[in-house]
Amino acid sequence: MATINYDKMSVKELTDHIAKATKALNAAKDRERADLKHKIASLAENAGFSVGELFGARGRGKSVAVKYMNPDNRSETWTGRGRKPNWLVAKLNKGAKMADFAV
Repeated sequence: MATINYDKMSVKELTDHIAKATKALNAAKDRERADLKHKIASLAENAGFSVGELFGARGRGKSVAVKYMNPDNRSETWTGRGRKPNWLVAKLNKGAKMADFAV
């Protein structure tokens, strides 16, 4: 493997070199990730399991019950998780209490 002298490279050459190296690194990680997934799936299958059984299936978990509802538009709801919806923030700013919207 040839030695690369970074000190003599221009900014453009260095930028191109970094881009190529980053692309190669990502491709190598993708290959190794795919190989590891295949090995794990094979080990699980040989033991009579699926990967989902061992590590839990991916995807949406259990649905969360609605805790708050907009009385002006009953289709607007919130589970109490994540960011408060705009309709709720507007009503709270006008002096309403969270309990006013509890289901």
